[in-house]
Amino acid sequence: MAKKQVKKALYRINDASLNFLKSYINTPSPVGFESSGQKVWLNNIKQFVDTTFVDPYGTAVGVINPDAAFKVVIEAHADEISWFVNYINDQGLIYLKRNGGVDHQIAPAMRVLIHGKKGVVKAVFGWPAIHTRHSGSDPKEPHPKPENLFLDCGARSKKEVEALGIHIGAVVTYQDGFDELSNNYFIGRAFDNRIGGFMIAEVARMIHQHKNKLPYSLYVVNAVQEEIGLRGAEMIARRIKPNVAIVTDVTHDTTTPMINKLVEGDVSCGKGPVLSYAPAVHNKLLSFVGDIAEKEKLPVQWRSLSRSTGTDTDSFAYANDGCPSVLISIPLRYMHTTVEMLHRDDIENTIRLMYEAVIKITPTTNLNYL
Repeated sequence: MAKKQVKKALYRINDASLNFLKSYINTPSPVGFESSGQKVWLNNIKQFVDTTFVDPYGTAVGVINPDAAFKVVIEAHADEISWFVNYINDQGLIYLKRNGGVDHQIAPAMRVLIHGKKGVVKAVFGWPAIHTRHSGSDPKEPHPKPENLFLDCGARSKKEVEALGIHIGAVVTYQDGFDELSNNYFIGRAFDNRIGGFMIAEVARMIHQHKNKLPYSLYVVNAVQEEIGLRGAEMIARRIKPNVAIVTDVTHDTTTPMINKLVEGDVSCGKGPVLSYAPAVHNKLLSFVGDIAEKEKLPVQWRSLSRSTGTDTDSFAYANDGCPSVLISIPLRYMHTTVEMLHRDDIENTIRLMYEAVIKITPTTNLNYL
């Protein structure tokens, strides 16, 4: 009796790709200062595309088959939340402003990197010991707020801080990086949304590996400044003028404590990429992607997102004369912390779904509503 053949999975994260992911996650890429991360990303993707370019604000793009008239975008955003140096007191303590939606409640006792004029300076968020945080006049324990958080870099005067190259406007990122947990979970800061940058780069790698001939131009876009209002996507959408956009970003795993499923829906790490209904999401393109998932037996989860997706999907959808756009999200735990957590299976299935959508869509795919 002949052995039953088991079909090999089309995609698995290999060692080289995993090393790229680790390097990319561990490279700071704060809002407005994304160039270090973009260099890592471009250096990886250039081997899989025909040409690359970078726009004036740092959005990085790889293009496959650039001469075709019809244009499809697959997109993620490159920036991570961070802090700005805002004030240095006479004792050498450094006070901050947010750069994006950074969570002040996780900051106390965190290690950080200050990106100054003379290079990176290590520092910590100082916080008083638990038995010193009460005063006789006010028995309430103080809570961390942007105005009472400060950095200590070891300097004991403003002059010593400035001698290190730290200046007003220097950007600050958390030090924590990539790690692996049990049962195929990855953790790290800035999986929102450098995991998206990794996934679109892997789609380009698969196209190159399988020698797919695309009947259109594919723009692999790693956009800047999403965290402060989708600004990078807004700029690059006007420049490229795509006919179709497939956007990927993270979404909330809602199975952890303190998240309301009545508001955020029912989404879990390890159960597949998430497809969303929203006004900016083109219904026929969404059905096209959903049908592919069903045909390829790829697990998907579903969400509804009301007025806005809160992702670069909105910028592409409403750019120019309107661009049919779809959002493919990956479930994430502990968003906007240094221990953002996602599942390896979800990464692989999201890449597979995006790849199948890219190789199946054509300039003649009917996306007309009427």
